[in-house]
Amino acid sequence: MSSHKFIRKSHRYLGVFIGIQFIFWTVSGLYFSWTNIDEIHGDHFKIEPKKTTFNNLKPIQEVYKDNIWSLELRNINATPYYWINNEKLINAHTGEEKQGITEKEAISVASKHIRNDLKVKNVTLLKEITKDHEYREKKLPAYVIEYEHKDLIKVYVSQADGKFQTIRHQSWRWFDFLWMTHTMDFEGRDNINNILLRIFSLLGLITVLSGFILWFVSSPTLRKLKRKPTHINS
Repeated sequence: MSSHKFIRKSHRYLGVFIGIQFIFWTVSGLYFSWTNIDEIHGDHFKIEPKKTTFNNLKPIQEVYKDNIWSLELRNINATPYYWINNEKLINAHTGEEKQGITEKEAISVASKHIRNDLKVKNVTLLKEITKDHEYREKKLPAYVIEYEHKDLIKVYVSQADGKFQTIRHQSWRWFDFLWMTHTMDFEGRDNINNILLRIFSLLGLITVLSGFILWFVSSPTLRKLKRKPTHINS
């Protein structure tokens, strides 16, 4: 088989093999460049939580005797709670430890972050997820609060500490799907050093280079220049 024919065949089959992935890379790139990242984050569904002032809080030394390396104050259904060392939720008025928040309290937490025109449709408790779940890499268990909206809005609130975690909706899910096809990480989405992406990137480079080589070896102009005799004057 001639080198010309080999290059042509290789270029054709490589193009067919990675062509679909090239389409995904192009489509996802277009989507990323034409979308507003704030809308993807769901900012148009959110409101800025109102600041709340609490009085008569128990001193932290009275409610927790061990070493403290992390401390946050949570507003859960208009009641202040200390979230200590990322593991203990303690009522800042009474000093009593609380074993996770209720469904009603989760809705209250969400309402402080979400527009009041959105109506709650359903609430469930999420205990386990897969690596590709839209709530991945966040604290479990968590309440999933669904809202009546065409964009299928879901808000996630941590059960352990009553923290508003994130909001998900259709535009975010499209973004997530296309990001998955872009990075070729079909589980965690964000591993851009995975083997599959490396292989397809190399094959893509080979395909492009083979196209240039094919043009070079098959160009009529270059062939004429090669065949053109050289005249030497004596």
